[in-house]
Amino acid sequence: MLIEQAAYASRWRPVCPGAKAAFALAGLIAAFVAATPAAALLVAALLALAAVAGAGVALGLYLRVALPATGFLALSCLSLLVSLAGDGSGGIVWQLAPDAAPRIAELAARSLAALAAMLFLVLSTPLSDLIVLLRRLRVPEVLLDLMVLCYRMLFVFSEALHDTLTAQQARLGFVSTRRSLHTLGLLAASLAAQVWLRARHLHLAALARNGDGPLRFLPREFPAARRELRIALVAGLLLLVVAWAGGRA
Repeated sequence: MLIEQAAYASRWRPVCPGAKAAFALAGLIAAFVAATPAAALLVAALLALAAVAGAGVALGLYLRVALPATGFLALSCLSLLVSLAGDGSGGIVWQLAPDAAPRIAELAARSLAALAAMLFLVLSTPLSDLIVLLRRLRVPEVLLDLMVLCYRMLFVFSEALHDTLTAQQARLGFVSTRRSLHTLGLLAASLAAQVWLRARHLHLAALARNGDGPLRFLPREFPAARRELRIALVAGLLLLVVAWAGGRA
């Protein structure tokens, strides 16, 4: 929800989605072109700056969205620092692998740059604009339908969760630790049934409106699309130059 809210409130929402996608693609390529962790981190910083200072995404919101992915990346890097080895007697022991630290640092830096590229795109472009862009790029309709379905189900799940939590709090379902655990179990069981029923009702409503095909969005007009695309290509090229030059500095 935070991602979509940021996309609709973005300063660059009126910018052509193709231009933003081209710049994000250049950021992904730059993440792999960067030969050193420092160059990849520089690319990530530039992409984050473009999202925060350029697109107008609030810094706190950007960090909240990026935190789960960076936390998962940190745990993955820590696990890569540990290796298994034989102890000489047929057993297995855990030990640190300091020799792998340079490769892990490079992997983490590139992953952060790729994450920043994706966040730039999704935090500045609503899903409706992305769907229109992907349809123009001849992406298979089945994949677009799955994207729209997941998008709709997020709101269904959020509404069901909010309604159930409100009802449980009104009935003092979280007054103690033991009662909270019992309430959380009831919440999980209730959500499974509610989401299924609400999804079925959405499907029946769509069929009642003869909505048995792909969900179409009215495409927006972007009068300055060509100029914006040229600017994005130049900016993406500069990003690639920074990544290439930074790796050889």
